[in-house]
Order: sequence, then C-alpha cells, then structure tokens
Amino acid sequence: MNIIRMSGGLGNQMFQYALYLKLRSMGKEVKFDDINEYRGENTRPIMLAVFGLDYPRATWDEIIEFTDGSMNPLKRIRRKIFGRRALEYREEGFFDPKVLSFDSMYLRGNFKSEKYFEDIAGEVRSNYQFPCLENMHLPEKLYKNTRACLDAIESTEAVGMHMYRSDSRLDEELYEGICTEKYYEGAVRLVQEKYPDAFFYIFSNEPKWVKKWVDDLIESQITEGMDREEIRKLESRFVLVEANTEYTGYLDMLLMSKCRHNIISNSSFSWWASWLNDNPDRLVVAPDKWMNDKDSTDVYTKGMILVNAKGRVNRTVKE
Repeated sequence: MNIIRMSGGLGNQMFQYALYLKLRSMGKEVKFDDINEYRGENTRPIMLAVFGLDYPRATWDEIIEFTDGSMNPLKRIRRKIFGRRALEYREEGFFDPKVLSFDSMYLRGNFKSEKYFEDIAGEVRSNYQFPCLENMHLPEKLYKNTRACLDAIESTEAVGMHMYRSDSRLDEELYEGICTEKYYEGAVRLVQEKYPDAFFYIFSNEPKWVKKWVDDLIESQITEGMDREEIRKLESRFVLVEANTEYTGYLDMLLMSKCRHNIISNSSFSWWASWLNDNPDRLVVAPDKWMNDKDSTDVYTKGMILVNAKGRVNRTVKE
C-alpha cells in the first residue's frame, strides 16, 4: 500500500488526487494521509468534495507505521540510536518517475506535472467536472454574482487572468521576480495582439494592488486622439472578479476554466483552471519560471506560451 500525504489548497490537492488515480490505474493500493497537514487552526480546507470526490483514508496507525513516528519509549530510543526507519519518499523536481515505482511507500510532494497522468488524462478530466451552478446550492447573492460573471464570460472573448503575486507568498525567495508586473503586462499585450476584442477577467489574492496595476496599464494604452467612449471601452475590458473566500475559491477556478484563454501565475490553482479549459483554440500564457530553485520544464503543458519576468515571449512549449 502507498500513502499520499495531502497538502496545500485545492490546486495541490487536485495534483495529489491525479497521482492517486494514476497509481490506482497501475493496480496499486493507495490511501491518503489527510491528517498531518490539516490539524492546525489556520490550515486550508480540503476541497475535493466540490467535485463530488471521496478517497480512502489511511488510519493514524498506518501513518505512524510508515513514517516510523511512534511515541513508544523503546521506539523513540531506537530512533535516537539508529535513526528513523521510515518508508518515506519525497518527490524530487516537478516530475519524478520513481514516485510511480513504489508498492509500499509514504509519498510526499506536490506531483505538479501532467506527466504523472497524461495517459489517463480523460479519467482525470472526468473526475474534475464542476456541477452546474444551480446544483451547487450557493447563497442567493453569491449565486447571482457568479451567474452574472459566467454569463459575461461566455458572451465575450474572455481571458481568465490569475494575478497571484509570487512575492507575497511564504518562502518568498522561491517565487520572487517571476510573476512580475512586466510579466502580466507582456502577457496582456500578447493576447491583445492575437485577440483585439479580448476581455480580461482578473482573479487575485491582492485586489487593491490589481486595481492600481489595471489603472496604470489602461493609462499606458490610452493614445493621443482617443475619445471618451474609446477610453470607456478600453476600461470595460478589464474586470476584477471579487467576492470569493478560501471556501468558495473553487468558483474562481470554475470561472477561469470557462474563459476562452488563460493567463496563469506560477500557481497550481490557475494551472488547473487552464487545463480544464476545453476550448480547442485556447491560448495559455505562463511564466517561464515556476520556482527559483528548480528546473520548471515538467510543469508546463504543450502549447503554453512562456513569457519572462521582463514581459518578453520566451518560447512556446512543443511537447
């Protein structure tokens, strides 16, 4: 039996569940440790239920056995003398083929690559189907706001834009200098060149910062001779989507996935939003680095256009 240690928010949980589906397709028994990372008061919620998903849970005794974490005095003495004898493996990089080789292991990692599940992508996609809004039983105000946004998205050349500021996270040094203002400006210009009628629906963890950024961007795009109506039309093409909390954030993923195109941050949340976008002609723009301390090649999917921190196109992912 393998045990996957669940961690992070919805995007990370989806990668971990996709690995679960892959291991199960290989005939392996798999359970989740959804205890260790979710015991604190300020932990993020487990959100896979939004897709109607359940999963087998490892017992605390099974987790202790795999991690050699017993508090039995004799075992604690043995660990102090001889070291821990855990059946535990931590993923290396974004795709680590060794993860798929174990039959009895406690697996830790993000597993943030389509390469883990590309041969069962259809099964993964079928598991990650959002119910229709009417069946979500949302509070009336939230339902009406989400419905209005979804209707607008489906009637425009919509671009779902996730502005998750890299340098606002914990472990800032791993993410700083990647999703810069210039990155987003370059991504917007790229989309506007291909789709002049694009509307940008912006989702962010820092709406005040985004509002200023949008104002500055619009100011930079106003040219001499533009009349008031033309400026108004330009302003209307940038829509900041607000209102969702940690517990309703899945609605942001739903809305982004319904856009025709996506500009993503180095975040598993927006990665999944673009992956679930079923527009065959979608354009997906991504930062050309995901983290500062490791090669990012395996996180990208075919067709993504990579833009660097200076706002310049780096390359298009070919495979």
